[in-house]
Amino acid sequence: RKEDPLSEEEPGRILHEVRFGDSFGDMFGGRGSVYYGSIDSTPLFVMLLGELHRWGLADKSIQELLPHADLACEWILNYGDKDGDGYVEYRRSSESGIFNQGWKDSFDSIRHADGRFAAPPIALCEVQGYVYAAFRARAHLAYESGDIDTAHKFEHRADELKANFNEDFWSDELDGFVMALDADKHQVAVPASNIGHCLWTGIVDPDKADAVARRLLSPDMFTGWGIRTLSSDALAYNPVSYHNGSVWPHDNALCVAGLMRYGFVEESHRVILGMLDVSQRAGGRLPELFCGLDRSDVPDPVSYPTSCSPQAWAAASPLLFLRSMLRIEPAVANKKLWLSPALPDEIGELAVRNVALGSSRISIEVSKGRTEVSGLPDDMELITDPRAPEGVTRSLDTQQRPES
Repeated sequence: RKEDPLSEEEPGRILHEVRFGDSFGDMFGGRGSVYYGSIDSTPLFVMLLGELHRWGLADKSIQELLPHADLACEWILNYGDKDGDGYVEYRRSSESGIFNQGWKDSFDSIRHADGRFAAPPIALCEVQGYVYAAFRARAHLAYESGDIDTAHKFEHRADELKANFNEDFWSDELDGFVMALDADKHQVAVPASNIGHCLWTGIVDPDKADAVARRLLSPDMFTGWGIRTLSSDALAYNPVSYHNGSVWPHDNALCVAGLMRYGFVEESHRVILGMLDVSQRAGGRLPELFCGLDRSDVPDPVSYPTSCSPQAWAAASPLLFLRSMLRIEPAVANKKLWLSPALPDEIGELAVRNVALGSSRISIEVSKGRTEVSGLPDDMELITDPRAPEGVTRSLDTQQRPES
């Protein structure tokens, strides 16, 4: 609600974390229990609201949260873009703040190919994807409520951001997207898992998606257990680091969702099966992260020394793997459900029960290429084709857009 350089609070910004207990006053230079230094939590909040709407969250709850989403969008436009170039970037507002404010928030996680630390303000590639998806979500919510002016506003911003991103973040030399742009708009041209998040959000042009998929599954990125945070060819690579070559299950889950979104089924399966093997070797529980050593070199995944287990992101990852295999995408308000399961051969049968879909509960059984759905409302259309890479809401919004 206010500007506070120490806590990095700004109007409309979604917090990074809350700390409880006697020791919180000493955290992060004495800023107190609430800290806002996260560049991605704000667009992710708007994305989440759009997602909840598609799954059928009660309209009353949507209406209660929508003003907060609008404040978040205003933060993106007014505070998130530090230098007016159209990209959301971060630079801490006090020396006690976190230096890197994406999900890879260790001090050394954003480095150029020659090992230099990128200078802030830094525009991360995945954050532009989150912003794109946030704009798309807000446009869809506006179309659904008949607010055409707001819908057009955010649809235009999303389209403009996507066009610019695919030009400015692409590297012909790398044959792929770069991790970030630094303060001088120089590309941080190292292969990293961040690009998989860009697939997840749909910001990647379809003609560039194949290059992203090939990079994520290349030997320098894919260990056989999972996708590394950073290529083993990078100068900063260290398989026992926190973000410079380790493997994070939640990061892999987002990459899998992105790969499946663009139709890279076999590539998705390779990652999912690798993660299932990790889980079996870890007592059925995925850790927060593990070391990025190659499967051909070690018989089992090597634990990261301070990895949390259990950890919330890792615990959620199997649910996204499951959703990705089912290729399930609802649009409850539009009475449509996309469902086109794609299972690896190693998983012959799959049953998912009691899935909340609006006020209904459905069950899905997949066996030998056959899919059965029970509990689906009579007036809901079941679409068995996978969604297009541009997403479900894009096609729905196009249908609702008034002719000019």
